[in-house]
Amino acid sequence: MKPIISTLALVLPLLGCNPAPREAGTTLVREFIRNSWDAVVRFNPNDSLTLIGLPYPYTVPCVAGTFQELYYWDTYFTCEGLAADGRTELAKNNVDDMLYLVDRFGYMPNGSRTWYLNRSQPPYLAMAVDRIFRATGDREWLARALGTLEREYAFWMTERMTPIGLNRYSSSADEALVREFVVTGGRRLGADFTNCGLSEEELSRLGAHFAAEAESGWDFNPRFDRRCEDFCPIDLNANLYRYERLFARFAALTGDDAAVEGWLAAAERRRVLIDRYCLAADGIYYDYDFRRACRSPVVSGAVFNLLCAGVPSGEKAERLVRAVLPRLEFEHGLAVCAEGDYPYVYQWSYPNCWPPIVHMAVCGLERYGYRDEARRIAAKYVDAVIGTFRRTGNLWEKYDVRTGGAGTSEEYEMPPMLGWSAGVFVCACEYLAGRSEIEKEP
Repeated sequence: MKPIISTLALVLPLLGCNPAPREAGTTLVREFIRNSWDAVVRFNPNDSLTLIGLPYPYTVPCVAGTFQELYYWDTYFTCEGLAADGRTELAKNNVDDMLYLVDRFGYMPNGSRTWYLNRSQPPYLAMAVDRIFRATGDREWLARALGTLEREYAFWMTERMTPIGLNRYSSSADEALVREFVVTGGRRLGADFTNCGLSEEELSRLGAHFAAEAESGWDFNPRFDRRCEDFCPIDLNANLYRYERLFARFAALTGDDAAVEGWLAAAERRRVLIDRYCLAADGIYYDYDFRRACRSPVVSGAVFNLLCAGVPSGEKAERLVRAVLPRLEFEHGLAVCAEGDYPYVYQWSYPNCWPPIVHMAVCGLERYGYRDEARRIAAKYVDAVIGTFRRTGNLWEKYDVRTGGAGTSEEYEMPPMLGWSAGVFVCACEYLAGRSEIEKEP
């Protein structure tokens, strides 16, 4: 099955048409996305081989080829686009399937394959539930979902807690799988870690760190220095802060007034810890290495999760924005990490612009009143997608901030992508057109 390519994408260049670039391009890509949503819908209600059965039809990231199962954080950004595109029922199906997986396993797996059961991915399910509730207003559904979300939250608070009170990424991979991660990580980073003098214990630790980095969704990146389990990531803890604030709101909406203050207190404790351990003198928040009691030196787009969650005070947010945008914003978009002399070529670093980070940046900047900056970043992403679509007839999983074209991908062959690339494009277009409002948790 070949990827769907819009007829207009092929015909316009042949006709020599040169309409207003963004307006015409937006129409072109939005048509492609609307015509493609149904092509990424799958329905497998029963377990089969490695595929986990799900009760409702769901979306996968790609029309064909790789990524033919439900994924965790990919699906959140897809659902944002589906809801903005009027496909709320399909978005709700995705969310109900994720709630089903939490009820079945006690956490949301990386994806709906048995080989993903050793780890989760960045927690976004509470935000996805909130998006569906805002569209439907169904309080009975929200009350049922809240019980499941609290179960997922308990997973993070028991299985992924550190001694300093913040959370980390990890996995339950066994020794055999850990060794596979050593090989896989080495292959994707262009290194042979099995023949570089590491002891058996060191190889096991390296594999465990790689498995944890896979749970982070940023596999692989320079933030964690190949020691992901030793860090309290700012985006993970920002998301859990957002969970706690949302739980307070959900409790009030469902009549559990006694729980509200407890959730607000939990969020405040986390905010204080994030400021204590992650905020540096330069005004930027960094991932915290709790093993070595120091911060990562890498400036990353993970800071925008903090803005989305409302973690920094107004003054701290202003310092952060002024300090971080010059490091991450380029002519054709927002790099996920600042340029640096890193030991490997990471796909989750400069010069790649990943759609989920764009979405978090736009939402976070808008939340704090940085509308010009938010609109500028949204426009750069929209223009990169349009320009690349005109040349290739497809959407891609990431983009290059230097050229505006499809992103670099030394770690694996980059797939065409509908999923989060489409979802973020739809949301960015709606935002630029003034038809969307950034939701601000109280």
